[in-house]
Amino acid sequence: MTIHRFIIILVATLLCFHRGISFAAETAKVRLFVLSGQSNMAGLNPDDTFTPAVKAAYPKDEVIVVRYAVSGTAISQWWKDPKNPKSGGLYDVLMSQVKKAVGEKTPDTVVFIWLQGERDAKAGLSGAYTEALQGVIKRVRDDLKHPDTAVLIARISDHLNGSQHWDAVRAIHEKVAKEDHRGLMVDTDDLNGTNNDLHCTKEGFLELGRRFAAKSVESLAKPVVRTAKP
Repeated sequence: MTIHRFIIILVATLLCFHRGISFAAETAKVRLFVLSGQSNMAGLNPDDTFTPAVKAAYPKDEVIVVRYAVSGTAISQWWKDPKNPKSGGLYDVLMSQVKKAVGEKTPDTVVFIWLQGERDAKAGLSGAYTEALQGVIKRVRDDLKHPDTAVLIARISDHLNGSQHWDAVRAIHEKVAKEDHRGLMVDTDDLNGTNNDLHCTKEGFLELGRRFAAKSVESLAKPVVRTAKP
């Protein structure tokens, strides 16, 4: 082999290698997952089953998981009600943690996962829950500049089935998830043990993480379809 031919082959090989690296960098995505709510979300450790599952689903992408949940909180503490500028203090903390985790990166996809409602159901506050939940979702999309943020709503368990406000909050979870253009509902009824406790069991939390991951992947795989507004 002549030195001239060797140089040509070497240059061609290096170009192919460089293009391969560039292509991989161009196709890698930043995927943001935001988990929020009250006690059952606070009891979930994403590192147990959720984060490993989404990383396995997107091995070439950068996965960012942020969870901020506070036990015993009502949705009024999360919803930034336009009529009450002092509302939504917990939401502000959530967004500050998200922005810190994301830094200068721009997420290609965003999934918002919500598990909250037991406090409102027990306190008889279901009447304002629909507006508040939709308000939280809209604010997340606006603040993250991702109108197509996928939304997973974990319906509160059947812990107090038959109670008026408990059943109402469960129905709202289903309705909002169904009507949202990128919404999906996650069932938690079988995760709170044989005593039908308020909180998930140890294995229930592990399974909850798996379900959140599976539904996240399912949601991101769906084409975005918006209903035209009249």
